[in-house]
Formats: sequence, C-alpha cells, structure tokens
Amino acid sequence: MIDIYELRQLNEPEKIAVTRHAKERLEERKIRIIDIINGIQTGKIIKQYEDDKPLPSCLVLGYTSDNAFIHIVVSKDDYYIYLITAYYPDPAKWKDGYSVRKE
Repeated sequence: MIDIYELRQLNEPEKIAVTRHAKERLEERKIRIIDIINGIQTGKIIKQYEDDKPLPSCLVLGYTSDNAFIHIVVSKDDYYIYLITAYYPDPAKWKDGYSVRKE
C-alpha cells in the first residue's frame, strides 16, 4: 500500500518521473507539474491498486494550484514518484466530493 505521507516526502519536480503517455495527457488536459505537486500535497489517497505492475499504484484526490479538484494516478519506489496519469474528475462520473465513482 502507498501512504500519502511517503508520496509527500518525494513530492518535488526532480523526483516525479513522467512517462510519455502522462506527458501527452497533461498537455492535452492543460495540467501543469505544479498542479501535480499541489494535488499530492493537498490530497488524500482514495483508491489503492495493489496489483498494478511493475509497482502498486494509487489514485489521489487533491487540488490544483488554482483550487480545482484533480485526480492523480501514481506509483512510487524509494526514490521517485511515477506519474501514470492525471485528470479533472467529471461530476457525472463521481460523487461524494469526487472521491467515489458512481455506479
């Protein structure tokens, strides 16, 4: 399991590895690295994906630097946070303050 406090220990630009896929999604969605950092700093883990490979991952619900809700999917090792994707949650798909997916 990933702990939000462990993520916050690594939460700086030089320790966030961004895949090409994630970079494309960030550009497409106009999400900046500062939004990822702020989202992790202000966020809470709302879902764990313990069976993900090569590392377990989690979904963080936090706030961008502009105070918008953001979902961030990351994994981590002892040295880096690996950004998988990030997006602005769709109110039609989420409830309870964007922390629970609607059925």
